[in-house]
Amino acid sequence: MARPFYVTTPIYYVNARPHLGHAYTTIVADVAARFHTMRACDVYFLTGTDEHGDKVVRAAKKENMTPRNYVDTISRLFRELWPELGIKNSAFIRTTDSAHMSVVEQVLQKIYDAGDIYFAEYEGLYCFGCERFYTERELENGKCPDHETEPEVIKESNYFFKMSRYQDWLVDHIRNTPDFIRPQRYKNEALAFLKEPLEDLCISRPKSRLKWGITLPFDNNYVTYVWFDALLNYVSALGYPTGDLFETFWPASQHVVAKDILKPHGIYWPIMLKAAGIPIYKHLNVHGYCNIEDSKMSKSLGNVVEPIELKNIYGLDAFRFFLIRDMVFGLDSSFSEASLVQRINSDLANDLGNLFSRVLSMVHKYFDGVVPEVEPTVEAECELGLVANAQTAIADYEGFMESFQFHNALQAVWKFISEMNKYVDVTAPWELAKKKSSRKSLSVVIYNLLEGLRIISGLIYPVMPDTAAKMQKHLGLDPKMSFYHLDQLKTWKSMKPGTRLPKSTVLFPRVDPVEKAVDTTVGRQAADSRPEIKPEITLEEFGKIDLRVATVIHAERIPRAKKILKLEVDLGQKRTIVAGIAQNYTPEDLVGKQIIIVANLKPAKLMGIVSNGMLIAAVDDSGPTLAALDKPVDPGTPLR
Repeated sequence: MARPFYVTTPIYYVNARPHLGHAYTTIVADVAARFHTMRACDVYFLTGTDEHGDKVVRAAKKENMTPRNYVDTISRLFRELWPELGIKNSAFIRTTDSAHMSVVEQVLQKIYDAGDIYFAEYEGLYCFGCERFYTERELENGKCPDHETEPEVIKESNYFFKMSRYQDWLVDHIRNTPDFIRPQRYKNEALAFLKEPLEDLCISRPKSRLKWGITLPFDNNYVTYVWFDALLNYVSALGYPTGDLFETFWPASQHVVAKDILKPHGIYWPIMLKAAGIPIYKHLNVHGYCNIEDSKMSKSLGNVVEPIELKNIYGLDAFRFFLIRDMVFGLDSSFSEASLVQRINSDLANDLGNLFSRVLSMVHKYFDGVVPEVEPTVEAECELGLVANAQTAIADYEGFMESFQFHNALQAVWKFISEMNKYVDVTAPWELAKKKSSRKSLSVVIYNLLEGLRIISGLIYPVMPDTAAKMQKHLGLDPKMSFYHLDQLKTWKSMKPGTRLPKSTVLFPRVDPVEKAVDTTVGRQAADSRPEIKPEITLEEFGKIDLRVATVIHAERIPRAKKILKLEVDLGQKRTIVAGIAQNYTPEDLVGKQIIIVANLKPAKLMGIVSNGMLIAAVDDSGPTLAALDKPVDPGTPLR
């Protein structure tokens, strides 16, 4: 029987449209779900929307809508976004679903009957943004740490849940259960909070103040506190208490949340489960913030990034890869479009894309597009440790994925990609192809490279499913079969000799930052395609830039790079410069031309070539135009 795996996202609050933070959390859950399908697990993946409470009523009023119409509209935005981002959830739950509301009423009545809910008058500091009471010690400079607003003092009679009764039990459970809350920093944070006496939780709101919610089963004058309602979605979606899904998947439950909701999920939720007699979830996986310019994404700050815009511009798999590769799970990360472009060009276009294109091109050049036969007598001498490297990559990848260290899992894959590229350089198939006596060795080398690509295509599947399918199609594999399953990946020599392969394709075109740079932030619009004038600098700062005249003495195209030329220039000494001007200039146009370069720019490696300087050009919609002089001068002449 297949091992069950149950992963959930938070159910997203519908007071605003989905943004990059929501996308990250849900893509992480999707990656975890897809990885466990690779292990042949029985996977159930839940997401949904949280639709009750003060903030929803306020948001609906602002839009001149009823709460019901408003939540239907925003919930639909979330539901429709996930397929656009390649997310394949098993179910989508809404807290306005009648089945969910029934479970909330059942659990409330059960806990009330057990004597864990009581009625009392309370005065406290209430944040309407969080929809909860705060203690003085939880505030930062007297303000809510999430909304940076001063909470209001509210005095009213409500129902309270006796969380304090279960404090010692929870401390023992967190300490004694390995990886209950992970990464470790958040386990420590929860334990630090529990060092202080745990206050009982207010779990109701009077209908005189709020009517939009689930009515308490034991008092019609009150509705349920939004967190007590929302957290129960994780079991109501499975048909608690007697549903088959609940019996199968709840023991394997894993929650994925952002760190701002650690307290409800790490403290409220396990105590609620304990009080209701429901088994405790297996893992709480907590990630950091996806910051914009070092600030948490916030609608009020106007820095909310639209994920669909990034996906439409850069491609779905590139977008998913960037989020999973650049954000260390558990830590905060600062998002920038420039970093996204750099990651696409380096990891995807240069490393993976070039390797894939290079190998497929050699298959067609040397073997007419057919997977070659392997000669056992030369197999060992041409292997050069590639099989061991592949097995190490798979083992490291599996361990990191299991523990939600996704960036390390991708690093393990890219280490193998690097080893594959080195294998090409060391074996030099183009040299083997020159000698008939080396034909058997060439067959083994090419076969091994195809095997390596097959393994890579499987390992990237959870993060880049479309790219995995494209690679497998061009490797002559059926993506609908089990070629991404881990057991299959661990089996070397799965490629069938004699299989005819389609011609190579470009997996990831390089991105021109000038062409692609856009503003994907809600509420902002780029007024002009030309960049704004940069901040002022001093004469002293400008004096650090060494501009020189150089004469082009040689120019040539770079294979597989449509926009880039390699230039040899004379500026009193010979230099090599790589420049993205091939769309407007041929090598013949440039030889003998005098250009202006930044001579003291730190060398950079582009397309495998070290570039010592940068030429100056104007760039508009027609492409680059070189800066020119009105008469010849000696090479190396400085610009003043």
